[in-house]
Amino acid sequence: MCERYKKIALPAMLIGVALTALTLTFPKVGFLEWITLIPFFLGAFVYCADKKRGLWRTYWGGFLTVFVYYFVIYHWFLSLYPLDFAGLDNQSSVVVVVAGWIGLSVLQALPGGLMFVILKLLERRGIFERTPILRPIALSALWIVFEWSSTLGWTGVPWGRLCIGQSEYLPVLQSTSLLGPYFVSFLILIVNGLLAYAIFSYRSTKFKAILAVFMAVVILSSNILLGIEMMNKKDEERITVQVAAIQGNVDMDAKGGAIVELMRVYGEMTKEAADAGADIVVWPESIFPYYMNRHSLLKNFVKDLAKECGVTLIVGALYEEDDKDYNTLYMVTPDGEISDTLYHKRHPVPFGEYVPMRELIMTLIPPLAELSALEDDLSPGTETALFETEWGKLGGLICFDSIYEELTRASAKDGANLMLLPSNDSWWFSTSVETYQNETQAMLRAIESGRYLVRAGNTGISSIITEHGEHKAWLAPETKGIAMSEVEMCTHTTLYTRIGNLFVYSCMAFVLLLYAIDVFLVRSKKKNKI
Repeated sequence: MCERYKKIALPAMLIGVALTALTLTFPKVGFLEWITLIPFFLGAFVYCADKKRGLWRTYWGGFLTVFVYYFVIYHWFLSLYPLDFAGLDNQSSVVVVVAGWIGLSVLQALPGGLMFVILKLLERRGIFERTPILRPIALSALWIVFEWSSTLGWTGVPWGRLCIGQSEYLPVLQSTSLLGPYFVSFLILIVNGLLAYAIFSYRSTKFKAILAVFMAVVILSSNILLGIEMMNKKDEERITVQVAAIQGNVDMDAKGGAIVELMRVYGEMTKEAADAGADIVVWPESIFPYYMNRHSLLKNFVKDLAKECGVTLIVGALYEEDDKDYNTLYMVTPDGEISDTLYHKRHPVPFGEYVPMRELIMTLIPPLAELSALEDDLSPGTETALFETEWGKLGGLICFDSIYEELTRASAKDGANLMLLPSNDSWWFSTSVETYQNETQAMLRAIESGRYLVRAGNTGISSIITEHGEHKAWLAPETKGIAMSEVEMCTHTTLYTRIGNLFVYSCMAFVLLLYAIDVFLVRSKKKNKI
């Protein structure tokens, strides 16, 4: 292998992932994602095949590659500055922003580097020398396992899924309802990988190179045609209901001390939505940062409002019980009663709603421990807690919940006919890229579960999304308004809801089987020689 290629292998990987990260940031050019990873694959082929490079150096090259990928994606941490709303001065704000931006990128890169170590181990066994086409398939499978691993634990923040870059191209995303978001990410990877393989092998075997390009075209076009067919498919008649998402655009600093103003704004807008025909009205996450079960003024206000307007009202507030605090959704019925069913946020935000490893963080980075806007850590909910209504069951998600696909899947599996997603990006991100990427996560959850999804944000984005990811209503950030539309109460169950992340486990099995088969073949050859 030419030494020149070995020297440019790592830069090629870095360029590839950086360009790809930009397509996630600017989804208007998301179509480029189908080729931006070609340098990454070419670099990885050379980098891991270098016999002089040991496992440790291979790991650090992989670590750096994944770090750069997430460093570009997480650039929206800069929009946090300054953190005066959290009571931090400028110096402390810089510490928190840098710690968040670099720290979170490092946390994703630590397991990410293992992809390259495993690929290197497979290279050492000579698997790819005998069957080169397995290289792009194996690396694609390893990336998928890594992408899935970013949903695990508090350090896992799955913000870098490749499929997010396809939010402007809905037909591409429809197959997530079959095999999940990782399947679309795999398609992006394998298309890039096959094209890289074609470039890599063109001089020696032109026929195989042409065949690889043909396969890449077939994979991409087949997925698009499947998506178009799925979007045009007509389903059975369904129960419909008018739903409104209220976006009051109340300044976050006012929320803590302007309860009267909040009641006025959301009261007036709820009445406006009811007059326009809304049956269900959804308010944003923790629109009242108080324990509503302990706050008689709030309880009486929402009960009287729901009864006066004749609507089912979904309210975000806090809940306290048995020395535990929760970020909660309350349902208030048209007869003025608060449902006994309460949805507690299942995945609170680290450093926003609780501080993981609090004592250690307070010792090492005190400003980071002070970032939470709440005095006490919030506890995670454990149940899907579906709201029963005359139209069907309503599933709840609260903001950060929506980036973890298993939570929506659990709600759909338990029988949710419609998903509600109160959110609040106003504390930190407002009009940053994060807000738009959060909206894309909601689109993915709607498609995967085959459910309409209603997103209500304090300062936006608020939207009503169909089961195919289309927007029936949409409100831009930092605007005041009502996103309202007729939605369908879906009853069908998507394949993904049934089987979950089976595709991810298949990728794991493929890599393990690849290694196991090679070990078996090598041992068999040795026995035959004896």
